[in-house]
Amino acid sequence: MDFNFLSATPLFLGMADTEIQSVLSCLGYRERLYKKGEIIFHTGSTVHEIGLVESGSVNVTVNFYWGQSNIFGHIGKGAVFAEHYAAMPGTELLCDIVASEASEILFLDIDKIMSTCRNECVFHKRLIQNLLKISAQKSLALSARMIHIAPKSLRARIQSYLSEQALLSGSPHFSIPFDRQQLADYLGVDRSALSGELSRMKRDGLISFKKNEFTLHDGFSDA
Repeated sequence: MDFNFLSATPLFLGMADTEIQSVLSCLGYRERLYKKGEIIFHTGSTVHEIGLVESGSVNVTVNFYWGQSNIFGHIGKGAVFAEHYAAMPGTELLCDIVASEASEILFLDIDKIMSTCRNECVFHKRLIQNLLKISAQKSLALSARMIHIAPKSLRARIQSYLSEQALLSGSPHFSIPFDRQQLADYLGVDRSALSGELSRMKRDGLISFKKNEFTLHDGFSDA
């Protein structure tokens, strides 16, 4: 286990290697390797553990009744997943959690996290505080996505998202964390339609882009 890596993750942020070792011994952690495409948590199951991606990455996949599936989210190295479901005993997952590549996952029991040990150690409290911050950040990110997909027109959705990214970067030139398919999934649109609209916006002089790098030009917000 790479304690140096864990100390840099949002869940263990602010904790020394020895503190992480100590708190993990209290939590009774487990680790498991998954192959690409292997399901970590199944739709309809209930969970009592949160997962932290030690290597690789996982996808949150929603399966529709008619057989189609859609990637709803991507969880990279160092991030956690399933914390909301674990915190609500008996709540069934509405999605599959799938390894998008060979991945190693660290599992922690939510009950042991939320129940501080007899020593009431400071680093256990820090772990709870970090988990609360992670949950709040995810809630804010979900709220932002709802804002971006609220407009009916595709152009308005693109404008909403790119405007937010420019504000976050403090510059009209920025990079986004998505490729075209991921951006289409995030905005809830067809990939070809997205590519076509981006090309029209470029032709109209509103934006320029190369792969995931974008620049917003004058008149972008007025289009």
